[in-house]
Amino acid sequence: MGVSTSGVRWQGWAVGMVCLSGLLVFAPLGLYVWASGGPADPSRQASVPPEVRVTGCRIDPPSRRAVAVLEARGEGSYVATVEFRDRPPAQPDARETRTLVRLPGLTPTDPPSRTEAVGPVWALGAGVWCGVAGVVGEGPGGG
Repeated sequence: MGVSTSGVRWQGWAVGMVCLSGLLVFAPLGLYVWASGGPADPSRQASVPPEVRVTGCRIDPPSRRAVAVLEARGEGSYVATVEFRDRPPAQPDARETRTLVRLPGLTPTDPPSRTEAVGPVWALGAGVWCGVAGVVGEGPGGG
C-alpha cells in the first residue's frame, strides 16, 4: 500500500494552519509579557507614604462644585483619592463621592506641595466634608 500524494499534501496544510493559528494566539501574549518589562523594581516603591492632608474644604459658588485643598509632603509621585461627603461619619445614607488628584515630584527639601481636588456639583445649601481616602504611588525616583 502506498501513500497518496493528496493525503500528504492535506497533512502539510493542516500542520501549517495549526502553526499559524498558534502564532496568532500566542504572539500577542508574548509581546505583552515582553513589553511589560518584567517584575517591578523594589527600589522604586515607596517605603514611607507621603503625608497628605486636607487644609480646606468648600463649595465653589460659581460652579457649585465641592473643592478640597490638599497639602502634601514626601518623596516621589503619588495619586491621592479624595472623598467628599455630606456629613463626616460614614453612614449608609450619606452622599459620598471620590475623585483622584495627582501629586507629582514631591521632595523632602521643598515646601509642602499644594493642590486642589475638584469634586462633583454640590447643593449650595448643603454642607460638605472632605478627606483623604487613600494614597498610592511610585515612591522615590518615580515620575
